[in-house]
Amino acid sequence: MRNPDRIFASLLSTAAAVGLVIGQPSPAAAQSPPAASPVVPRPGAPQSFADLTERLAPAVVNISTRQRVQMPSFSPFAGTPFERFFGSPTGPRTREAQSLGSGFILSADGYIVTNNHVITADGQGKVETITVTLHNGEEYPATLVGSDPASDLAVLKITLRKPLPFVTFGDSTRVRVGDWVLAIGNPFGLGGTVTAGIVSAVYRNTGTGRAYDRYLQTDASINRGNSGGPMFDSSGRVIGINNAIFSPTGGNVGIGFAIPAEIAAPIVEKLKAGKAIERGYLGVTIQPMTEDLASSLGVPRDRGEFVQSVEPGGPAAQAGIRAGDVILRVDGKEVTPSQSLSFLVASVEPGRKVAVELMRGNQRMTVTATPVLRPSEDKLARQGFGRDDRRFDNFDKDRASPSEKTLGLAVEPLTPGIARQLGASDVSQGLVISSVEGNSDAARKGLSRGDIILSANNRPVASAADLEAAIRQARTAGRSAILLRVKGRGEAPAYVPVRLR
Repeated sequence: MRNPDRIFASLLSTAAAVGLVIGQPSPAAAQSPPAASPVVPRPGAPQSFADLTERLAPAVVNISTRQRVQMPSFSPFAGTPFERFFGSPTGPRTREAQSLGSGFILSADGYIVTNNHVITADGQGKVETITVTLHNGEEYPATLVGSDPASDLAVLKITLRKPLPFVTFGDSTRVRVGDWVLAIGNPFGLGGTVTAGIVSAVYRNTGTGRAYDRYLQTDASINRGNSGGPMFDSSGRVIGINNAIFSPTGGNVGIGFAIPAEIAAPIVEKLKAGKAIERGYLGVTIQPMTEDLASSLGVPRDRGEFVQSVEPGGPAAQAGIRAGDVILRVDGKEVTPSQSLSFLVASVEPGRKVAVELMRGNQRMTVTATPVLRPSEDKLARQGFGRDDRRFDNFDKDRASPSEKTLGLAVEPLTPGIARQLGASDVSQGLVISSVEGNSDAARKGLSRGDIILSANNRPVASAADLEAAIRQARTAGRSAILLRVKGRGEAPAYVPVRLR
C-alpha cells in the first residue's frame, strides 16, 4: 500500500554535485583544426538566459521566518522511582525555528506570492516574524495577508515608499511539454540562484489525493529553499510556483513540480482581497484506477476513480453513491489521471448541484449531488483510510485449496464465535483469512490473518466454493485480478484488487 522507494517532499535537504570533465585534443586534431563555422541554435532554443534573468531577478525575493514551535513535554524520570522526586514539566516546551524560501513580487505596491509551507510552523507553533530580502539585499518586515493550506499558497505584503519591480502570471493552459522554463529562487539560502530546464509533463497527478494534486513537472533544478519561487516561461511570465520534488533520495533528480498559474492566480486574487477560499466536497474516500483494480473491474485504467468508502450522511451518500462505484464524470468533466475527482469536486462551488456519472458493476448511471464546503486538510487527513502493513506466514501450500493457491490466501467460513473474537459481531457472513502466503500479491496489498473477506467481485462470499466461483468468473471474463471487499480488525471495509495466478 505504501511505496517507500518514492518520496514526495515539499522541502528538500540535499544537493547533487556536478563535475566537469575537460578533454584534450588528439594530435591529429591539433595538426588539422576543423574550419570554424557558426553555431546556430535550433528554433526555440535561447543562446542565453542572461537578458531574461536580468529583467526578472529583481522581482524575485528571499523569505525567512522566525517561529516559536511547541515541543511535547518530556521527563527523563517518567515511569521510574525517581519521578516523584524530580517531577515532570508542567507544560509544553517551545523552541525557536527558522525557515527559508522564495517568493515573487506581484504588484508595484508590494504584494508577494509564496508557498504556505514557507511561512508556517508545520502546524506546531506560531510564526513570529517574516522577513523579505529583495534582490539588492534590502530587508523588510512582511505581514501575512492570507494563506490557503489546501493549495499551499500564501500572500504577503511589504510597504515601501517606492514602486517595486514585479512580474505577472502567464497562461499555463497553453504550456506544452518541451517548452523552456526558468526558475529563480533561494535554494539552501543561496539567494538569486537561476536554473533552467524544460516542461517535462503538464497536469501531473502525484497521487496524494489533495484537492490540487495537479502540477507542472520540470527538470529545472528545484531544491530546499526554492519553494514559493516563480517558474517563468521564455517570455518572462509566471506559469508556475515551485512547490516540491519527487525523489528516492530527498535530493533533486530532475523531477520538480510547480503549481500551475491557472490554479494559483484566482486563489491569489481572493487572498489579496481577503476573501474566503471555498471548495466543494463529496464525502468519499477514493482510490486511483491502478492496473490491478481496473482489471478486476473490467474497466479502462485511465478513466475514473474508485470509491472505497462513503461518509454516512454526506453529499455522496445522499446522492446514492456507494462504496465500490467508479466515478467517471463530474459536472460533465471526465475523471482522468490528470484531472482527479478531488480536483473536479474542489472546483465546484459548495451548494451547487452537479451531475455525477458512475459505473456500478456493468451498469452506467447518473446521479445528482450537491457538494458541501470542503473541510480543512488536517481534518481530512484524520479521516483518511489506511490499512496496516503487517506480515503473516504459516501458509501451507501443500494443503491449500485451488482457490487459495490462486490468491495466496487460506480462508475459512466466518462463525459467530470467530466474529466475536475478531470484534466483528456486526458481520453475519464472510470468509476469515487464516494465513497469507508471504510472497503473494495479497500480502503485498496488506491483507493479513484475521481479515474478513465480505465479497468477491461484488458478490457476497460465505464459503470457499463462493470464492472459487468468483475466481472462475473473473478468469472467464479475461481479468487478471479479482476485487475483494475486506474488513480488517478495527477498520472500515475496503476494496482490494488481488492478482490471480
